[in-house]
Amino acid sequence: MSAQEPQRSLRGSLNSTPTDTPAPALVANQTGPHCLQVSIPDGLFLSLGLLSSVENVLVVVAIARNRNLHSPMYCLICCLALSDLLVSMSIVLETAIILLLEAGTLATRAAVVQQLDNVIDVLICGSMVSSLCFLGAIAVDRYISIFYALRYHSIVTLSRSRRAAAAIWVASVLSSTLFIAYYDHAAVLLCLVTFFLAMLALMVALYIHMLARACQHAQGIARLQKGQPPPPQGFCLKGAATLTILLGVFFLCWGPFFLHLILIVLCPRHPACSCVFQNFNLFLLLVVCNSIADPLIYAFRSRELRMTLKEVLLCS
Repeated sequence: MSAQEPQRSLRGSLNSTPTDTPAPALVANQTGPHCLQVSIPDGLFLSLGLLSSVENVLVVVAIARNRNLHSPMYCLICCLALSDLLVSMSIVLETAIILLLEAGTLATRAAVVQQLDNVIDVLICGSMVSSLCFLGAIAVDRYISIFYALRYHSIVTLSRSRRAAAAIWVASVLSSTLFIAYYDHAAVLLCLVTFFLAMLALMVALYIHMLARACQHAQGIARLQKGQPPPPQGFCLKGAATLTILLGVFFLCWGPFFLHLILIVLCPRHPACSCVFQNFNLFLLLVVCNSIADPLIYAFRSRELRMTLKEVLLCS
């Protein structure tokens, strides 16, 4: 087995075109030196993956330790952290196996490598799908808490959140298994891309509506208390900046990966698209970066969670 065969095998399902000809060969034959490929060191994959894993483990431990955080919202945040943890650990595991295969330390048959590839790809794909689902679920939870504040605790209960989380996990495992089994069918890729676009549209619509309601509320308070700082414009600008960061991180981290899937369907043999396929590792690295950013955006902004985390780290 050559040095390049393990990597092609282990990262084949998520980076394969519906044709029999691999994308790297297309690039070499059709695009020549004009194809720009961003080289990602394996050490960077491992470092960022481990950083994301540590972050998300801390979130899960902090929520599990503090009973005050056993609420529907933190249940969803905990599940998001578990999904991001699975994303990071799966990619770290895959990278480590690739390095061991290339170094000759891990010698095994091609059939075993293929089975291992399928298992890791199901883990990666399933954790990605569940991560997107929980991001959407958190947006829905926050929307209900703002627009149905008086009925929130009767609508969103801990038992319902747990059932929703269980349904998301089951759906993610089943859908990812089907995706890996039929990755060479364009319809499967289109379903995955449609799912991403639906989650993006849901989050954009809900968060923009929440921002508009918050600005209206701030303006109403300003009319009742004239001359009281800060002005509502400042509040709205701060909210818009927060929303831009939240949605911007989501789109920048996930967008290239799903653009990659779209191009696999639309132009698997086009030279320009083949150049994009060459940067699959970069797109995968951006997904890991999203797993690093999620705890900062959704978890560590909570003062109580930070206090619990401090107690955990100090073993108090």
